[in-house]
Amino acid sequence: MTDLNALMKQAQMMQARMGAAQEKIAALEVVGTAGGGAVRLVLKGSGELSRLDIDAGLMAPGEAEMVADLVLAAHADAKRQLDEQQGSLMREAAGPLAGLNIPGLPKF
Repeated sequence: MTDLNALMKQAQMMQARMGAAQEKIAALEVVGTAGGGAVRLVLKGSGELSRLDIDAGLMAPGEAEMVADLVLAAHADAKRQLDEQQGSLMREAAGPLAGLNIPGLPKF
C-alpha cells in the first residue's frame, strides 16, 4: 500500500509541475527573424503572432513575393524556437516520466 501512496504523491507532484510548466509556456514570447533581421516577428507561447516588423527597404514594387517568403521563414524560425522551449519545459515538469508514452500525458 505504501508503494501506491508514494505513486499517488509522485503523480500529484508531477501534476503541479505540469501546471507550472503550462503557465510558463503561456508567458513565453519568442522572436523569429529572416533576411538578416529585415523581417522580425514575435510569437506568444500559445502560437499567436503578436508582432510583425518589416524593414521599409523591402517595400519596393515587385518585392512582395520575397517579403512573403521572409515572413514565412521568420515564422518558421519562431515556431521552431517555441516548440523547443515548450518541449523543454514539459520534459522538465514530467521529470522521470518524460518520454514514457503514458496514456493521458502529452507527448514531448
